[in-house]
Amino acid sequence: MPEERLQKLIAAAGHGSRRQAETLLQAGRVSVNGRTAQLGDRADPSRDAICLDGQPLRAAAAPLVLLLNKPAGVMCSCHDPLGRPIVLDLLPPELARGQGLHPVGRLDFNSRGALLLSNNGALTLQLTHPRFEHSKTYRIWVRGEPSRETLERWRRGVPLDGSPSQPVQLRRLGSERNASQLELVMREGRNRQIRRTAELLGHPVLDLQRVAVGSIQLGALPEGRWRRLDPEEWPQQTPRP
Repeated sequence: MPEERLQKLIAAAGHGSRRQAETLLQAGRVSVNGRTAQLGDRADPSRDAICLDGQPLRAAAAPLVLLLNKPAGVMCSCHDPLGRPIVLDLLPPELARGQGLHPVGRLDFNSRGALLLSNNGALTLQLTHPRFEHSKTYRIWVRGEPSRETLERWRRGVPLDGSPSQPVQLRRLGSERNASQLELVMREGRNRQIRRTAELLGHPVLDLQRVAVGSIQLGALPEGRWRRLDPEEWPQQTPRP
């Protein structure tokens, strides 16, 4: 078979996304035929000895995508140095270990809802790279009752860290006891973007749930549970020019 970039082979073997594979290469943890590999190197797994941390790179696992309803208080990670619960703890052992599954994108520790897990590096790239513009839908409770002007300001995009934010779709769903429920659809994913924006607007988030990733709906999946996605459910979208 023809040579391929090492980051593609590493991701296909279930060791995270191609970006994560690049980090492994930059850290000197990958070798080819006994020589430390460099970013940009290529190899043919049918004839080259590719190793990660001295162990042969396993054959590419069958592509797998799961939808998980992540509870709050669980790390969106494959490992936590502080010993907090991680999303892999919610899977049976035969899936949690040995399949190369990793979270696709982020959902912070205190947030809950739809999270995809995959061992498919190409799909991970498609779902996380901005050029594919996959939408994500959230139901959030914020403190107080934002005015029409505040909601319109949020819709236009609130600058963060000195740079503009993309516009979002936003609608009010209801209110009770000095709190309002909003539905938010966005195509951007900065770190804690929703929480930071709500705080800047004077209406801190009380609860944040992601209910859809692209066309994949959380639906009635119970919190803490997961299901396999059929290949026809996997998001397909042509990147913008």
